[in-house]
Amino acid sequence: MKVKIIKMDYSIYTDGGSRGNPGPSGAGGIIINQEGFVIEEISEYLGRQTNNYAEYMALLLTLQRAVKLNIKSVKIFMDSELIVKQMKGEYKVKNESLKVINLQIVELLKLFENVTFTHVYREHNKHADSLVNKAIDKFI
Repeated sequence: MKVKIIKMDYSIYTDGGSRGNPGPSGAGGIIINQEGFVIEEISEYLGRQTNNYAEYMALLLTLQRAVKLNIKSVKIFMDSELIVKQMKGEYKVKNESLKVINLQIVELLKLFENVTFTHVYREHNKHADSLVNKAIDKFI
C-alpha cells in the first residue's frame, strides 16, 4: 500500500513602509505554521529608504528566516500589489537597486519546493504592518 504524504504550507505575511517616500522605513514579516500559530516575527529598521525598497526587504528578510527554519512550502501574502505582480513576472522591475533585491529573492525562492504569491488588502495584513511601525518607532 502506498502512502501519500501531504506537505502543508506555511504562511508568510510581509509589509514594508516608509514615513515619507523616501523616509524612515521598516520591514515587518510573520511566519505562520500549519496550525495557524505565529512562529517567527521580523521587525527591522531600514534607515531612510523608499516604500518599495522596504516592501522588498521585508520579503527578503522573511524568506531568509524561512530558509533557516528549513521551510519548503510557503504561501506569501503581501499588501503591495506591485511587488506581488513583479514576483509573479507580470510586471518588470525597472529600478536598478530593486532589481538587485528582486534577484536575491528569486535565488532564495529556488530553495523552496512550493511558493505562491497573493495580494491582500491592508486590513488583512495588520500584524506585519504593526511590526513595520514598531521598527520605525524604535529609531525616530
